Amino acid sequence: MGDKIAKFFDSVGAFFTGGDQLPWCDRDIILGCEREIAEAGDDVTDEVKQESIMRLSWALVHSRQPDDVQRGIAMLDASLASAASPLQKREKLYLLAVGFYRSGDYSRSRQLLERCLEIAPDWRQALTLKKTVEDRIAKDGVIGIGIAATAVGLVAGGLAAALARKK
Repeated sequence: MGDKIAKFFDSVGAFFTGGDQLPWCDRDIILGCEREIAEAGDDVTDEVKQESIMRLSWALVHSRQPDDVQRGIAMLDASLASAASPLQKREKLYLLAVGFYRSGDYSRSRQLLERCLEIAPDWRQALTLKKTVEDRIAKDGVIGIGIAATAVGLVAGGLAAALARKK
């Protein structure tokens, strides 16, 4: 019985916290990626530089800091047009979707994941994130309906109380 209660409270907690399985990135990793790019300078090939920028973009969109996430989104958005292969485009679209998910723009995240899945329909990572995004959209809808129903109930209760006072 205790296990069932614990599972219940875990599921309720996951409902309200989001419960996604995306990794978080610490500030130290971001600083390391920035240092890697700065130290590389002009001595490396474009390919190596692009890989370093992708690592930094990954770290930024997985950050807990909203400013870092926005910076990662901007970097990925700017570099999306220059994706040399479908694989690079898929990766950038996925990371953009992660960034928009982290920033709370679930509909934009879902759009990007759909574009990503056009390139690789069976890519499990994108499918998993898409399900997480859709669950979050549904959860937000349920919470919104609950808030609206509560507001309607309070207004109706207030009106009923006011009418009862008049009599």
